[in-house]
This record gives sequence, structure tokens and C-alpha cells, in this order.
Amino acid sequence: MRLTLLGPLRASRDGLPLELGPLKQRLVLAVLLTRPNTPVSLEELTDAVWPDDPPRTARKNLQVYVSTLRRVLDPDDLGRLRHGPGGYVLHLTPQECDTLLFDELARHGDAEMRAGASSRAARTYRQALNLWRHAPFSDLAARADVLRAAVDRQYARRLAVYEAWAEAQLEIGDPGPVADTVDEMVSRHPLRERLRAVQLTALHQVGRRTEALAAYDDCRQLLSRELGLEPGAALQSAYRSLLVDLAPPRPRGAPTGSRLLPPDLSDFTGRTGELEAVGAQLDTEGGPPVLVTGAAGAGKTAFAVHVAHRLAARYPDGVVATRLCAEDGSPRPWTSVLAELARSLGCTERLPAGREEAATVWRSWLSGRRILLLLDDAPDAAALGPLLPPSGTTAALITSRGRLPCLESAHRVELPPLSTEEALDLLGGVIGLPRLTAEPAAAARIAAATGHLPFALRAAGNRLSVLRHMPLAQYADRLEHPREALDELASGGLGVRARLAAAWARLPAPARASLDALAALPGSSFTLPAATRALGRDRRDTQRALEELIDVGVLPPPALPEVTAHLAVLPDEMRYELPWLTLLFAREQAAAAGDRC
Repeated sequence: MRLTLLGPLRASRDGLPLELGPLKQRLVLAVLLTRPNTPVSLEELTDAVWPDDPPRTARKNLQVYVSTLRRVLDPDDLGRLRHGPGGYVLHLTPQECDTLLFDELARHGDAEMRAGASSRAARTYRQALNLWRHAPFSDLAARADVLRAAVDRQYARRLAVYEAWAEAQLEIGDPGPVADTVDEMVSRHPLRERLRAVQLTALHQVGRRTEALAAYDDCRQLLSRELGLEPGAALQSAYRSLLVDLAPPRPRGAPTGSRLLPPDLSDFTGRTGELEAVGAQLDTEGGPPVLVTGAAGAGKTAFAVHVAHRLAARYPDGVVATRLCAEDGSPRPWTSVLAELARSLGCTERLPAGREEAATVWRSWLSGRRILLLLDDAPDAAALGPLLPPSGTTAALITSRGRLPCLESAHRVELPPLSTEEALDLLGGVIGLPRLTAEPAAAARIAAATGHLPFALRAAGNRLSVLRHMPLAQYADRLEHPREALDELASGGLGVRARLAAAWARLPAPARASLDALAALPGSSFTLPAATRALGRDRRDTQRALEELIDVGVLPPPALPEVTAHLAVLPDEMRYELPWLTLLFAREQAAAAGDRC
């Protein structure tokens, strides 16, 4: 079933239109749709259908209208429209009602903007705006006050989403669609300053500077005449930027040095707290390097690249990224990495052959320059030694699978798996929101089966994008099968097994042996006594083995219960949790070793 309100009230099922009956029956449905999934009282329905003089049979007539609507809308589920405490409730999902879908898309767009994914947010907002075909309830609104009030709310919501879309478009450097459409919105809301700021910025950025100046003057006079006010701070900021020919309202800066970064993900999702923490740390001049750690597939590189793109304007002398390991996982020679960084940033100093001498020349050249170095996939602290900048204006952002305990001065940020909401947002961005919301329980199972890891979620989403005929529940069944999961998480260049294999190959032999033994446990969660039995060691050796797995980034530290976070917790009470996909891969390796024997 599909109900459309953003235009004349229409209903369809399986693509065929439904006959909604006479005027009063359609009015009843329209009023119920002003608050879907929320009770609407008999009094409200009566006032809407008979605003002046309701007949004595009004209650009976309403019951007849509701009974007919039940059979028309969904004869297979008469409980969809039911009476309960507070009145009648019409139960709908976003895929069944365009106003609910509009609100859901708008919320997703807001979340994407907060996460810094402006490009993806612009597309999501545009999807929401495209749902509008005409004025809401255009065939019925004039007949009931409650419908007119609902129309006003929908127009206010649409305006806010339009402004958010326009700001996202300007953020990604695509002002053309805004300049082409903003005048129509301004004609309806001439005193809306947020909208006027968008108008000025868009006209300016497409080169229509004279029109932008005229628009500001028109708004200034209108505010003074109608409200006795001067333009607010945002509008004045856009105007000042226009006068000095800058790009308002949020200057991006203009780096003069090299800017050599991998492309940013347009649909980067989540990590809001971590982004704020890293941004604040890198904003502190002279602070220590920032070390980003996490399990294989947690999205460390994507996160660091996203941060570097966001902060590039703070580092006008250069923003460059380099990998410290080769494709096969082996560490690159420090001479090769340092020479690459020097070439990328235009350093013409001769670098001596000696490690310490070269590091001294390099740091001397960096001194006083505002540069951001993204050092990706550091194998150990020793590999960073000659590369790290001196304390000052140059900053370093490092990613590593291990926690690098020897890197004593670093500010550490651990990337955990995504939250359920973030994981579903990412999956929906890849496979499409309509497909996700059509099977929400199955989508949640898929997210859980990937361990909420961004790399695995993208692999699952890409595979589902190819297998568009496959129900999400069927794919979830495959992922939940331990022997099939890693085979299913492969599509094109994305292979979770290959990523796990690379991490496995870099583990020290004792860590691999420990992981082999832990893979024999019945589940991913275990205690110290269980690990002691699995490893066949005493308690002290077992603790050291687990700590080694924590150091190399395979095993997260045990989470402390919130109520005991500030109290001593007995070692036997701590619970360790092996990432699900790591556990599956370890079991594969153990089985393969058994077959070879």
C-alpha cells in the first residue's frame, strides 16, 4: 500500500489506484494522515467532517467511514486502522506514506551533515524534496482547519529541508542547482534570513554578483520596513564575504602547498565523537601526534582521510598521506617513505643516509610550516621515528592496527565498531533506503553479522547492490552461517577475507597460536578462566597472551561494567570479546591447519 499526501490525497496497492470514497470519508482519512501512528480523537474527526453542525448520527457515520477505509486500504490487515485509547490510529511505515518517508530522509540528511558527509547529505535531502508533487492535501485542505494547520507544518518542514540541502550543495562546491531554484523559495519566504544567506552565497559563487548585491539590499530594506530589524549575523557574514569576493559562509581556506590525499568517501557515516576529538586535538598547536587504532575493517584509513580533508584548510603548506606498509603488509624502508614525503611537499634539502641525521634535516625543514602528515598503517613505533615532525605547527595523524605502546607521547583514539544506527545508515546508503526500510529486521541481522565494521558493511552492501533480486532476509541467513559468511562478504575489490588474511600474516607467531587456541571456544565472548583452559597455560601466561593480542590490535580491551568502572574488578569477572569476523577467520585457519596435518 502507498499513500501520497504531498499533492492530492491518493492511495494505491500493487501499483493500482484505490477508490477512497465520498468526500467525508476522504476527509476522515486525511485527518488520520495528519498524525500517522498517533491516536486521533472522535472529536477531532467530527470537527473536521462537520465543522459547523454535526448530525446526531455523526459518531455512527464515522464508524461506517472507518470500517470502509479498513477494507479499502488493507483488506488483509484490518488491524492497521484500529480504535484504542485516545481515538483511531492508522499504522503506517515510511515506505507506505510519503510524509513519513520525507521526515525519515530529512533525519538521515541531518545525521550525514553532522558527520561531515556533505555530498551524501545533499543527495538525501534532494530525495526528500523530490517527494513533493504539489501542495499537501491540495484537494481537501480548504475544507478543515486541522488540514490547513497540517499543510502549514509541512511547508515549514520543507523550507528547513530545502535550506539544509542548499547549504550542503554550497559546502560541496555545487551552487548551480541552488542559484536556479532559490528565487522561488525566497518569493514565498522573503524574511527568512537563513534562506537569504543561501541565496546570496549561491548567486555569488555562480558569478551573478550584481544580483547577489541586489538581493541583500532588498532583504535589508524589507527587514527594516516590516520588522524594524537589521540583517542578522549569518546574512551580514555572507554579505561581507561577497564584498571581499570570498566564498561564504564557511571559508575552506586555500592551501598553497601540496594536497595529496586519497579521495574522501562521499557517504562517510558516523564517528561523530571521534571526529570531534581528533579535530580538537589537531587544532592544538604543538600537540602530540594523533594515533587512530582499531580492528581490521574498522575504517581507520577512511576515518583519517576524512579528517584530513575536513582540516586541510588549517594546513596551507601541505596535506599529504603515505602508507608505511607495502601491499603485502611488509614495512616499507624508512628511506623510501621519507623520500616520498619530501618529494610530495617540495622539500629540496639533501637527506643524509643516516637515520638520525636524515630525521634532523627533515624536522628542521618542517619547523615553522603548517603541514599535516597522514601516516597510514604504521607497523610499529620504530617505523615512525624519523618521520614525526617536531613540536610546533606541523601535525601528524597516524593509523595502526596495533596500539603501539612504545609511542608514548601520542594522543590515542580507538575506533570501535559502529553503533547499530550508524551501521544501518551506512548499509542503507549503499543499498538504498527504501530497500533497507522494507526489511528492517533483516537489515539489522546483516549489520550484526558484519560485526558493525564499516569495511564488512560496505562489502555486504556492494554485494546486495549486485544481487538486487535477493531479499535481505535470505542474505542475512547466509551471513549468519559460519562457513559462508566470509565468502559472502566479497564483491569486486572488496574482500573481507583478504583484509583479515593480511592482518593475520602480520601477527607474531605467538599471537597467531593464541588466536588459534581461542578460536576453539564455543563463542566470541570469554573470561580469563576459559582462556586459560583453551590456551593450556597458567593464569599469568594467559594474561600476558591476551595482553599481546590487545597490543597488536586483534582483541579489544575488556569492557568494564559501568557500575564498576571506578572500582576494582576481579580478573575472572572481566569478559573479552573477539571480533566475530576475526573469530571466523581464525577458525578457518585452524581447520586448514588440521587438514594439512
